[in-house]
Amino acid sequence: MVNPKAKAELCHAILSLKTEEECSAFLDDICSIRELQDLVQRYSVAVLLDTGENYQEISKATGASTATISRVSRCLNYGSSGYRTVLNRRKK
Repeated sequence: MVNPKAKAELCHAILSLKTEEECSAFLDDICSIRELQDLVQRYSVAVLLDTGENYQEISKATGASTATISRVSRCLNYGSSGYRTVLNRRKK
């Protein structure tokens, strides 16, 4: 279980970042290489799902397993709307 107060503090820390460079540096510091690879892969999967790509093409493009693709798809369709918010803002 994630500590809600600590999660809120992390969210505020992320929101305080002003540039892509600051965000990149923060992610490099807070994540292991593997964690950052996983985050990047999940985001890439979400982008491709949003464009209508099928699981096979997404797996080929990202190296993600079908289990990862399925999890991201579930979050896109039934999650907390985090992916959807980012993807919608990305289109603007």
